[in-house]
Amino acid sequence: MSDRGVALVLHDVAPQTWPDYQPFVEAVDAIGSIPITWLVVPDFHHCNSLAGADAFRKMLDARVAKDDELVLHGYFHADDMPPPRTPKDWFMRRVYTWEGEFYQLSQAQALSRLQSGLEVFERYQWPVRGFVAPAWLMSEGTRQALRQLPLSYTSDTQHLYRLPGFTAIDAPGLVWSAGSAWRRGLSKVVCDLRERHWQNAPLIRLGLHPVDMRHRFSRDYWLETLKRLIDDGRRPVTKSAWLDSLAAPASTSPA
Repeated sequence: MSDRGVALVLHDVAPQTWPDYQPFVEAVDAIGSIPITWLVVPDFHHCNSLAGADAFRKMLDARVAKDDELVLHGYFHADDMPPPRTPKDWFMRRVYTWEGEFYQLSQAQALSRLQSGLEVFERYQWPVRGFVAPAWLMSEGTRQALRQLPLSYTSDTQHLYRLPGFTAIDAPGLVWSAGSAWRRGLSKVVCDLRERHWQNAPLIRLGLHPVDMRHRFSRDYWLETLKRLIDDGRRPVTKSAWLDSLAAPASTSPA
């Protein structure tokens, strides 16, 4: 495998968001054989259950057959816990995101929800090795729950973590805040700077969200960036394939 990789990662994958992603995925497929990591939500916002989405599930079946990777991405992708009580929690749960599903869960709550998600993957015979918390926010209870499950890795914005030991591996990620024109403009400036800074990073992850697909400016950025990184010699990989390519784990996280 090439010394440097690029992972194309689609967040918040659900029947509701597939129409946003479909034209982009078709454009990626037209480039060539580029594996994609799909972060799948079993019941997006409590109203998008996979159980009632036969065509969508068949599409994911076909992607698995193409060696794409499906990752468990929360269960509801919604923060259902009681309202925040501290300034820090208010910022994290009402300013940074409203979707930090696993930010405050106890170990028992997280374990129950994770097991339910894994049961969904098992029901549809989808192999699953990774879990990514919505908004990358995990409580200590979630971390302890992950240590009890047959999963290989989780991640945050800058690292992959091998489980169960939370061994950290540098894997910086580019991500946009694309909800308004000024945020899209700032996101491009920041990501261009980060891409140059990380040009020698072993792996760069491209973390796309459905809102990115609703604006031509951000959608074109992701497609052009993917092409540029491949032309620069990076090999497109899934996250699990990248981990498999490594001879040994890196440093251990204190998580």
